Amino acid sequence: MGSGGNEMTNETPRSQRRIRTPDGIERVLLDEETILERVEALAKQVSADYEGSDDLVLVGVLKGAFIFLADLARYLAIPHHVDFIALSSYDKGAISTGAVRLIMDTRESVTGRDVLIVEDILDTGYTLDYLLRTFRAREPASLRTCVLLSKPGRRKVDVDVEYLGFKIPDAWVVGYGLDYADRFRTLPYIGVLKRSVVTREEEE
Repeated sequence: MGSGGNEMTNETPRSQRRIRTPDGIERVLLDEETILERVEALAKQVSADYEGSDDLVLVGVLKGAFIFLADLARYLAIPHHVDFIALSSYDKGAISTGAVRLIMDTRESVTGRDVLIVEDILDTGYTLDYLLRTFRAREPASLRTCVLLSKPGRRKVDVDVEYLGFKIPDAWVVGYGLDYADRFRTLPYIGVLKRSVVTREEEE
């Protein structure tokens, strides 16, 4: 017996599926389909620019960029290696200190290799500026950046970004690798966090 209504199935396009948001999410800023389309486009640009390179290293910034890096790497049509680095630039909640420290370094040397830093979000610019200065000192063959999200209104330090996914307003966003207090990271879309959530955490 068939069921009535507009039931969503696995064959239903993502853009037509109802997006369920957990408590704490104000709205969906970028849905899954929009994100993946843009990531695929970025991968095509990277593949074209690095055509002929046999030693491209994607350096993902943990933890926020791990989903973005995974999808970007799958779409690439050129040989590449994957490595990771972990940094800390936040003391608590949404308060940025401006001071960046290295928590985990890459496992292999990048000297003489093409390096593409893959970052989830460009906010103040402190983190990416630190990364660029750090990797330039290691004398790579080339050094570029690929950033999923940028908040121009929050910028404190000017940094160059060769591959950019989206410019977004000054709002706390989560999902697709981005988190708040290690929550919401695995949402398939990027959503705006309710201000009440951030305020409550800051007061605790």
